[in-house]
Amino acid sequence: MPNSIYKVIEVVGSSPESWEKAATAAVDQASKSLRDLRVAEVESLDMHIDGGKVVAFRAKLKLSFKFEGD
Repeated sequence: MPNSIYKVIEVVGSSPESWEKAATAAVDQASKSLRDLRVAEVESLDMHIDGGKVVAFRAKLKLSFKFEGD
């Protein structure tokens, strides 16, 4: 079995509806420019509040993908 190397980046997704949709939005957007995504790990969850009301749910993710190099 050949050795594999993976790169890990952090992304933040947001949604006015839920943390799950925020995380999904982050993965969906990242998958448009990154190939071979492997794992998404939720690092933290928070909310944006305006005028005493929650206006957005945010999910900070660590994404890993296979590193292609020489």
